Amino acid sequence: MSINGVGGAGGIDRVMALRAQILERNQALSRANAAAGMPATTETKPASFAATMDDALRSVNQGQQQAGDLSAQYERGETIDIAKVMLARQQASVGFEATLQVRNKLLSAYKDIMSMPV
Repeated sequence: MSINGVGGAGGIDRVMALRAQILERNQALSRANAAAGMPATTETKPASFAATMDDALRSVNQGQQQAGDLSAQYERGETIDIAKVMLARQQASVGFEATLQVRNKLLSAYKDIMSMPV
């Protein structure tokens, strides 16, 4: 999807139509599952904090690797859209910044807990 395809009133209408279509399909699937006797939601065991953090870090790492690969392809002169490269780089940057902020909050919480009297 190009950047020009999203702008303007026509682009917003198209996005809203896609959203409505996705919601309708989701409702149809829920009704089909209920009719088939399948539960609407599956009960899953909550993931541990360490597993959740590991998944988040892997996701950020994957985003950074993808951005690096796209940048390298663009620099080699392959036919890669510059908007796609810049978007991937911005997503990787935002992911890294969010990870850094989470780390800072965790360190702050750890220091607060360690300074509490017993």
